[in-house]
Amino acid sequence: MSSVAARPRIKDVAEYAGVSPKTVSNVINDYEHVSDRTREVVREAIEALGYRVNIAGRQLRQGRTGMITLAVPELDVAYFAELAKHVMTEADRRGRTVLLHQTGGVRERELAALHGFDAQFTDGVILSPLALRPSDLATRDRRLPVVLLGERPAEGSTDHVAIDNVRAAREATEHLLARGRRRIAVVGGTVRGRQGTDRLRTDGYREALEQAGVPFDSGLVVPVGAYHWKDGARAAAALMVGDPRPDALLCLNDHLALGALRALHERGERVPKDLDVVGFDDIEASGFSVPSLTTVAPDKQEIARAAVALLLDRIEEPAAGPLLDHVVGHELKVRESTGG
Repeated sequence: MSSVAARPRIKDVAEYAGVSPKTVSNVINDYEHVSDRTREVVREAIEALGYRVNIAGRQLRQGRTGMITLAVPELDVAYFAELAKHVMTEADRRGRTVLLHQTGGVRERELAALHGFDAQFTDGVILSPLALRPSDLATRDRRLPVVLLGERPAEGSTDHVAIDNVRAAREATEHLLARGRRRIAVVGGTVRGRQGTDRLRTDGYREALEQAGVPFDSGLVVPVGAYHWKDGARAAAALMVGDPRPDALLCLNDHLALGALRALHERGERVPKDLDVVGFDDIEASGFSVPSLTTVAPDKQEIARAAVALLLDRIEEPAAGPLLDHVVGHELKVRESTGG
């Protein structure tokens, strides 16, 4: 009669590696306080024995599903699709499955995500909101861990991960000013309303103008209905029939900027000879446009890593420490649309 070999256990890995079962557990859970040499020995033992972590059983014993939710406004906006890829990669590395939810920027859908859809199939939520109000966060069920990305409707309401939008827009505007541009339009900007991403980036633009002694012209701040290609094209076309015309466009995402480039091309405008164009987000397409697009590049991989780490920490220890506001780095990638 044939027999099936028993699955190796943590105890077997520990004996093979010459360490304690607790050390094996620490390596599996990626705890920091393990030496590189010990980590290497344990991983060699895991590979040699063919040990596999029983994630499902471990999660069920802890009263968890092993699944987290990522809720974003629109997956056809490339930034969110690229960010989702990084979140799913990071979650998989940490032994979690991601449920992807598209809110459309609709408050009711964002509220549903914020409250875990009133179901028990997610251990926590990473949410990029557009329509939530401060009161929505103040009254949420805090038993469900939540990390916000980008927009922050209320200070100190939940853990939050974002770039420094004011600084990023200021640096992009300073780059345009250094090139001699003085009539810089903000496509997708706003000068009123709550401190959303559009307002923060407009504030950074205004700071750069003030520091350079360039008067602020509210007529150069152009709100848009959505942050899509066609909205950027329409805004750029409208701006170019004005008098005087802008000599640069600071577009608050790359979709707007790429749409603007198309509209400018159709009008016979030469970028960057006649005017400069800058975007935000550094989506993959921005490097393949003609001209290639200068853009603010947030560290999307670090946003994903920080968001997943914060969420899993809250899942493990909901009341551990104060709420965190994690600021992720960014860089201005100078390309052909500003003479790079």
